[in-house]
Amino acid sequence: MHTTVVDPLFPPIAPGRVHRWGGARLLVARFADLRKAPFLSPAEQQVVRALPARRRAEWTAGRLLAKRLAGEALAVPAQEVEVLPRDDGSPYVLVGGGPVANVQVSISHTAHHVAAALAPEAVGVDLCETGSAAAVRRVADRVFSPGERSLIGTDRPDALAGAWALKEAAVKADRSSVFGAAPRLVEILGLRPPVLAGGRRATVWRAGDAVLALVLGRSPGSAGPGAPPWQHCVGAPCPAG
Repeated sequence: MHTTVVDPLFPPIAPGRVHRWGGARLLVARFADLRKAPFLSPAEQQVVRALPARRRAEWTAGRLLAKRLAGEALAVPAQEVEVLPRDDGSPYVLVGGGPVANVQVSISHTAHHVAAALAPEAVGVDLCETGSAAAVRRVADRVFSPGERSLIGTDRPDALAGAWALKEAAVKADRSSVFGAAPRLVEILGLRPPVLAGGRRATVWRAGDAVLALVLGRSPGSAGPGAPPWQHCVGAPCPAG
């Protein structure tokens, strides 16, 4: 009896340690492991209490991971770091009560994993479970061009999850939303290795039952004058949700 071995599209990423790529720092963790992470500040706890009950655990996990990553990157105790929402809901980082400039942050999560990324330029990170492949297929006509659909195919869950994660991470880096026309403006030119049009840099890993994409924007100042520091847009989860 012969067993067919499917060549993995993306390399695995080790959870729990900081990875560096293209000037960005990335940390991915299992959801359950974040109970050991730094506590939330009073201001962060106030935000959590105002959220719907179904969102509290995921919001907390993402901020705890971002606090740890920012603490290591800035060489300050994680307990001194806060990750709070702006008026539009996008997060930014404070240390000792003051905002930190010139670094951007992005956060993503699934039911089992959480990821956070920081960079001195526009950055987006996204996790998409391979189990969401069927849902990605259902929205493919609205998100992917005909050329992208031909490149991605429909038979590999990891390819579908990776393509969605790339689009989502890219629109986060562009400070846009996965809803509407923005994803169609992000052209995927390759999956292995991941290549995006428009001068964006991208990489993809496998994180347990999910695919993790990291995208760096076109240039450090691409968000335009007056853009707030350390900000990113938290887009939609995998379309299964």
